[in-house]
Amino acid sequence: MRLAVLLSGRGSNFQAIHEAVKRGELPAEIVCVISNRPGAPGIERARGYGYDAHAIDHKTFPDRAAHEADVLRVLDAARPDYIALAGYMRLLSAPFIDRWRHRIVNIHPSLLPSFPGVDAQAQALAWGVKVSGCTVHLVDEHLDAGPILVQRTVPVLDTDDAASLAARILEEEHVAYVEALRLLATRRCRIDGRRVVFDG
Repeated sequence: MRLAVLLSGRGSNFQAIHEAVKRGELPAEIVCVISNRPGAPGIERARGYGYDAHAIDHKTFPDRAAHEADVLRVLDAARPDYIALAGYMRLLSAPFIDRWRHRIVNIHPSLLPSFPGVDAQAQALAWGVKVSGCTVHLVDEHLDAGPILVQRTVPVLDTDDAASLAARILEEEHVAYVEALRLLATRRCRIDGRRVVFDG
């Protein structure tokens, strides 16, 4: 599987994917890494690993369409099978998503469909849930709403605050993202309504 990674920050999920590839646990090749923030630690790490790494600063473009056109130019050259959003803090436009339909993967720190959007961990605590976790899903035009690939659970402790819960969920994110990408790389899947069904 040829994989592109899009990130905006520290790139901890990118790091987990990279390490899984190097250990032979994920049969994939990272063909490019793109960040919309030139100073992101994740893009610096990607350069250090020798990946084809691109900083495409959205602030230097007149609008979203112009920025996405440059991102698509890099993706077209790299020819990935899937795009992994690893903390990419940009909403993708409908035309972008449509061009890569069912080939963009994202991870979110809650058990979707509960608590989409920002501050998911704080939302979970405010609702008093006893179990939270993370969800790897395919991206569609709606926020954190695409078909679900993998979920992993984390207990919510009485002593938790948003930071401690986020830290435990992040550990499971690293496992879940690799698991989801491994499934996509090794098994055929089909979309049945909202369900992702893996054959074989």
